[in-house]
Amino acid sequence: MKINDYVPMLINRLIIEFAKYDRSSVYGETQRHLAYNSNRIEGSNLSYNQVSILFATKTIVSDNKQLIRTKDVEEMNGHFVMFNNMLKTYNQELTEDLIKSYHYDLKIGVFEDKANGYPVGQYKNRGNRVSDIMTSSPEEVPQKMQQLLSWYNKIKTPTIEDIAKFHAKYEAIHPFQDGNGRTGRIIMFKECLKNNIFPFIIEDAKKANYYECLHQAQSGSIKPLITFLEEEQQVYFNSIKDLICESSTNDNKE
Repeated sequence: MKINDYVPMLINRLIIEFAKYDRSSVYGETQRHLAYNSNRIEGSNLSYNQVSILFATKTIVSDNKQLIRTKDVEEMNGHFVMFNNMLKTYNQELTEDLIKSYHYDLKIGVFEDKANGYPVGQYKNRGNRVSDIMTSSPEEVPQKMQQLLSWYNKIKTPTIEDIAKFHAKYEAIHPFQDGNGRTGRIIMFKECLKNNIFPFIIEDAKKANYYECLHQAQSGSIKPLITFLEEEQQVYFNSIKDLICESSTNDNKE
């Protein structure tokens, strides 16, 4: 079997285990790894062990008296909810409202964002930067997002190259005040499932490489980003393949 042949099995396991809230196999492993890495890329200080405990028990423990930021916990819980929303909607067409709903799930419980006046589930209301790159202004965002989605949704069967291009353009627009990277990566996961492409989880340890490939894509060279995503695809596949097969075999025995 080729890697993409496993996508229906992956979707089946994710949906079944989510419905049962079974956190012991494919669903739980994916939730923990995606939430940990995606939030860590954006500056979360929670360890993988803390994320695992938070996901399993809704409580958290300190690692060696480490200070725990409430924002890290709030965003981690938000990411768990956003992932569940994505599972419920993975087969839907990508729209502005759907993307905004992902952002809402991620950010609605974050006190710091509310205190700063950041819109939740809505596009940004002030300018922001990514490193030294100025992103789209708040006034430009609605039109640019409509144009991006119009281009993307005209593609009959998106490939990993199309998804990479969408991601590069999305991150350049940076439509939200905060949470763009995490919503962008959950969109890629969703679109992979929808289009029978085995998804990927971008690891925090490869953050510098990811950003460099993203920058090259935004400068017109998409190949490094595609190669990077395909490598991460293989890593996630290798980590989850046995669980997918084992769970599917057990289903057939029942």
